[in-house]
Amino acid sequence: MSAAPRIGVLALQGDVREHRRALTEVGAEPVDVRRPEELAGIDGLVLPGGESTTIGKLLELFELLEPLRAAVKTGLPVYGSCAGMILLADEVIDGRPDQPTVGGLDIAVRRNAFGRQVDSFETDLPMVGIGEVHAVFIRAPWVERTGPGVEVLATVAAGAATGKVVAVRHGPLLATSFHPELTGDSRVHGLFVQMVKENQS
Repeated sequence: MSAAPRIGVLALQGDVREHRRALTEVGAEPVDVRRPEELAGIDGLVLPGGESTTIGKLLELFELLEPLRAAVKTGLPVYGSCAGMILLADEVIDGRPDQPTVGGLDIAVRRNAFGRQVDSFETDLPMVGIGEVHAVFIRAPWVERTGPGVEVLATVAAGAATGKVVAVRHGPLLATSFHPELTGDSRVHGLFVQMVKENQS
């Protein structure tokens, strides 16, 4: 087993650099993924935040959508933050009818559930397996339904959205509504790298 797992970061749109930095901090080797052949040889993949509809259409344009769907079905560990959570979800509420998604994670998410860009906010919340994290929400989704076997890792602890699910795990798939890569705290990425290592063993 490699001491430094090779973790791809989907580099079509979004906060790619910040995810690369966080992955490096937790001992992984980040590599950009823009083409189908770059999915070969990676041990896991991060789907960054950005605009989920745009990323989905870029996945189609770069002929990555079907190979990525196949990789998820065969057990590739994937972590999606914000837009990445939407891309992984099996059901998207308030999504566009032509919105391409990867799927594989048995959840229903609501796009822009917390409101528009001006409604972005930050809060502290407890996360299973990590402890308290500082969470940055930017036009973020939340989870409205979780399927059997999906573990809820975090919910909003205060305010109008109290109790809304914002982090989940199901097997090798991890998703958060918030952006840990923007806080300088790499523990969520550390959890994902641990999941990747477990998948290798």
